[in-house]
Amino acid sequence: MTSKKKAIFLDRDGVINKEVGYLSNPDDFELIDGTIEALKLLRKKGYLLIVITNQAGIARGYYTEDTLKKIHNKMKVILKKKDVFLDDIYFCPHHPDFTGLCNCRKPQPGMIIKAQNKHNLDLSNSFMVGDTLNDVKTGLSAKCKTVLVLTGYGSEEHKKIYSIKPDFIYENLLEFAKNL
Repeated sequence: MTSKKKAIFLDRDGVINKEVGYLSNPDDFELIDGTIEALKLLRKKGYLLIVITNQAGIARGYYTEDTLKKIHNKMKVILKKKDVFLDDIYFCPHHPDFTGLCNCRKPQPGMIIKAQNKHNLDLSNSFMVGDTLNDVKTGLSAKCKTVLVLTGYGSEEHKKIYSIKPDFIYENLLEFAKNL
């Protein structure tokens, strides 16, 4: 029996790339400073790198799944040029007001559970890293350790922490990677 792997689940907007509000043009995709170094460090520490992202802009009609694919391809090309590879990308195209409820939209853990089944993951030794309390709730629902980064919406979300508390709070993805 193969041993279970550990993963870093990464929200995309505001964690990997700069938050622009419904990123719908690949030309607007820009990595946050330190992302490459952070992902390399996390990989070196033995973690799979898996993006978990809500993409309600699809349900709202702001962009299509084809456009999202182009954005993700651009991200993968940028990372590949720096010898960084993602193990997987999961996205939820739904929004309850437009498509009804689903089990994949964060804070539901559906995308993490799908990744767990595909990659044989030990969720108790994995981390969900995000810039919103919904990301934290997702990690808690999946029984992962949770990290709130203060990039993207994180600095505003940090002010709202009451009953939902992340395990860790860092300035950005690189600070988390260095301290893991």
